[in-house]
Amino acid sequence: MQSGVTLSERYLIQEVIGIGGMGSVYRARDLHFPNVVKLVAVKEMVNLAPDPQVRKTIIRNFEREANILATLTHPSIPSIFDYFSSDDRSYLVLEYINGQDLEAVVRDAEDFLSPAQVVAWGIELCDVLSFLHNHKPDQIIFRDMKPSNVMIDNRGHIMLVDFGIAKQFQTGQKGTMIGTEGYSPPEQYRGEATHLADIYALGATLHHLLTKRDPRLEPPFSFEERPIRDSNPDVFPEIEAVIARALTYEPKDRYPDIDEMKEALMAAARQTGLLARMPASKAIPAFQADGIKPLWKFKCEDEVRGTPTYFDNTIYVGCYDNNLYALNAADGVLKWKYPTEGGIVSKPAVFDKNIFFGSEDKRLHVINAYSGKIVWSHYADGPVRSSPRIAEGHVFIGSDDGVLHAVNSMTGRAVWTFSAAAAVRSTPFVANELIYVGSENGEFYCVDFKGKVKWQFRAKRGITSSPLVTEHAVYFTSLDGHLYALDPKSGWVLWKFRLGKGSVSSPTILDNLIYTGAADGFIYAIDLKTSKEAWRFRTEHQVTGSPVIYKDALYCTSIDSHLYCLDAKSGQLRWKYATEGPVTGSPLVYDDIVYIGSTDHQIYALLA
Repeated sequence: MQSGVTLSERYLIQEVIGIGGMGSVYRARDLHFPNVVKLVAVKEMVNLAPDPQVRKTIIRNFEREANILATLTHPSIPSIFDYFSSDDRSYLVLEYINGQDLEAVVRDAEDFLSPAQVVAWGIELCDVLSFLHNHKPDQIIFRDMKPSNVMIDNRGHIMLVDFGIAKQFQTGQKGTMIGTEGYSPPEQYRGEATHLADIYALGATLHHLLTKRDPRLEPPFSFEERPIRDSNPDVFPEIEAVIARALTYEPKDRYPDIDEMKEALMAAARQTGLLARMPASKAIPAFQADGIKPLWKFKCEDEVRGTPTYFDNTIYVGCYDNNLYALNAADGVLKWKYPTEGGIVSKPAVFDKNIFFGSEDKRLHVINAYSGKIVWSHYADGPVRSSPRIAEGHVFIGSDDGVLHAVNSMTGRAVWTFSAAAAVRSTPFVANELIYVGSENGEFYCVDFKGKVKWQFRAKRGITSSPLVTEHAVYFTSLDGHLYALDPKSGWVLWKFRLGKGSVSSPTILDNLIYTGAADGFIYAIDLKTSKEAWRFRTEHQVTGSPVIYKDALYCTSIDSHLYCLDAKSGQLRWKYATEGPVTGSPLVYDDIVYIGSTDHQIYALLA
């Protein structure tokens, strides 16, 4: 099926994300939600069997998967949204999981996976199997536990997928052999799968993850001849013993239920010290750049150095081809573009259905968000690389003419100007009827709504960073290599943190941590209470963009061409995506989508 096809007048197919024996799995957009990007997974079953009875059996099995999923509510099982048929094809519409399956994880790993990580996943899988085995009124046997049926989402959570051969179990019931060779136990070949078959298959899965030896390529039921520690001596004997019991040939010799296997894993992890290391180990190894595909890309005519803005299902972003682009946020289709006479690095602001942004043509432009037609413009005496801040009927914006401009947001008439004596590329911050802004000669100003200085502070070098103001402090970085915290009323230094090199990155805060980047290539997290470093993450080049927090993740770009997604608390890399050129601007995250521009001339939309 080609991308762009719409199924059931609702699901717009975007791309293939998996291929199975009887069909494919697609990522699609649910068009019943036109103002947000709701992604789903569409599982297709192509039924071309010539025998009518076989066709009926295939359809019955597919319907059974839909019926089973419809009865299950568990955080590690994808939700089902829809089921329908068309001609010789049937479709399941499921929750879309943004992540990798464990088969890909173990295949891509250069070395053995961390035993603590594998055991943590094993414990999670015990939990979800326990949920199935204790399902009422009928116990559910998964019957196909293997690495390719276990997804790890981009937050490190387990998701069990593909319930195509799961079966509601009744005592004494037999059936045909269904499963995957190498992972299925001997009794499953005789059609006698009980909950003990899932215990065996989980043991086979953990054996594969710890040894990197695919059981499908080995003689059947030969795990006893291939002890885990022969391949991977880093695995503790206690962990090996738990998995070995799960893999015994006779079902009666395995753990009597999955809860007991979980307890055995927990006890072994506690005894060996792995349990204490699990919280930091549960996240998935970082996705490689080639493992992530954009939802869409849009090609401009020159470098995109700035940061996008979202408004009403539209992405607005400036480019060095002198245009401001308006793109459909869902698919990247061009709505319109507005030409200026200079490059645009200013981040657009939205107010009263108008878009405000500066350009190197020395103007503040205001255009209608829907038509792209000019409303008014304001002239400065130098390029406008600052981004506008709109508050109390005013637009505040800096210029390379060394002036902070206050402009009436409705008419475009100048209200006042404040001379900063050097270029103002910092974006003003407005709080409590005060404007905070830095300049390229190192001066930082606090100005009232009449344009009068309340206080000023001097750093040793320029301040391009845009300030962040809270009730307790004003935060910004400087090219002198410091992150500053000043008192917002007096400008006195509360503390300063020494970065490895100068910074133009603007800080952001989550809970008790403040984040910023620097020219030394690091992304920093600083404890607000102690002003001490909590963690740092190394990229391969300067970090000029500003970190963005979304949910529990931090997103930041680098001159090394990558967008990074980190765990905000620990700084652990979750995934990274490589563009084809340095990325100087900051990401925009909205409704689970990350938008970035790159000097490779492209604008990207990726799943957060």
